[in-house]
Amino acid sequence: MDLRTYINSAVVDERQALRRKFVDAQPFRHVAIDGFFQPAFCSELLEQFPAFDEKGAINENGVVGAKSTQERVRSLGRPYEKLDDLVKSPAFLELIGTITGIDDLRYDPYYFGGGTHENRQGQDLDPHVDFNYHPVTHQHRRLNLIVYFNETWDTNWGGALQLHRDPYRQPEADEIITIAPLLNCCVIFETNEHSWHGFERINLPQQWQHLSRKSFALYFYTDTRPAEEAADEHSTVYVERHLPVRFQPGMTLGPSDLHEIQTMLARRDQHLKRLYKHIHRLYGERNRARDAIAGSPVSVAAAEANAAPHPAGREETTRVVQALRARVFELEHSTSWRLTAPLRAVKRWMTGRG
Repeated sequence: MDLRTYINSAVVDERQALRRKFVDAQPFRHVAIDGFFQPAFCSELLEQFPAFDEKGAINENGVVGAKSTQERVRSLGRPYEKLDDLVKSPAFLELIGTITGIDDLRYDPYYFGGGTHENRQGQDLDPHVDFNYHPVTHQHRRLNLIVYFNETWDTNWGGALQLHRDPYRQPEADEIITIAPLLNCCVIFETNEHSWHGFERINLPQQWQHLSRKSFALYFYTDTRPAEEAADEHSTVYVERHLPVRFQPGMTLGPSDLHEIQTMLARRDQHLKRLYKHIHRLYGERNRARDAIAGSPVSVAAAEANAAPHPAGREETTRVVQALRARVFELEHSTSWRLTAPLRAVKRWMTGRG
């Protein structure tokens, strides 16, 4: 495949310079490339961008939100068939590998979490690090590649990509890089345990409220990764946003201020509800694992060694115990220390420390 049919020739020719930008970037490795696609190809993709679909906008709380996604890329028409052919081609994978210094990149045929994304008025994305293993292939997630399709956008409207050094810090103590989601801008960044990113709530002026934030997202994987970057498997980990600095003692709340606080509280309530549901399921899994162990010592080390006399039974029990360990890690790292008290009690029980 001739990359220059679809990719701007300057990108192809300047891959080594882009690599230096990627490696030197802060707060973690990334690069923003303007004019990534050839203009004609970018126009084709924009024209064929799918309409907002409420079926694709059901969020993790089970309600229709302001974000619609489409992972079935090849169903979107000929331009997206060509895009899919492009991003899985050896030439494209070699180009991205050269820019990032990551060899043997794997394309994701499932577009899990990727594809087209459309975000409407009021939508935001809390700072987060992404899930670190593909749910089907179990390969290591290494890179995000996002191309934006917004002919008009002002960063004051929210919706701009933000890369954080540490979103647990107050914004003034955090290092935040902001990238406008403008047409044909491609952002490539590594995914690891500190690649925090998100965007602030979209708040469009009255005359621009017909707009939405459009993008195409693609994630790349490898079969292995450096040992120093490896971590236990986890899902996406979010950090709830801090209360905006404009809220100060003695201030009078206006209607919009009250709505913002109510929205933040509602989001936390939804987050807690999901986590307690996971905790309930975890206790059930723990009890089933305990029954499977059937009288062997409760320490995890002993369970793994002595859980079942038959090799197949021992392997299954070990798999359950390892899965529980992963679930405990995931939940512990997705909420506050106070909220995870029940989980820590489970972990102590599992490890025989009380």
